[in-house]
Amino acid sequence: MLVFGERDDAEEVAETLGEWFPELSVPRVVRETLAGEDDAEDAQWLVVLEGLHDDDALRKVDELVERYDGWREAG
Repeated sequence: MLVFGERDDAEEVAETLGEWFPELSVPRVVRETLAGEDDAEDAQWLVVLEGLHDDDALRKVDELVERYDGWREAG
């Protein structure tokens, strides 16, 4: 899971990853929701990318995510 503060960043990264890794499921952009949280305005944007386990590919993903001030979380 990739985490971003801005929707535009998440969508751009998802589109790039879809182009880089067409063999994987299409990356999905979703809004993080926390139980009991009233203000969704502060919620992060998540890019869900499934099926990518290659270390070299993950390093490439990390470099891309870093350019957009995001990060990768397990899960």
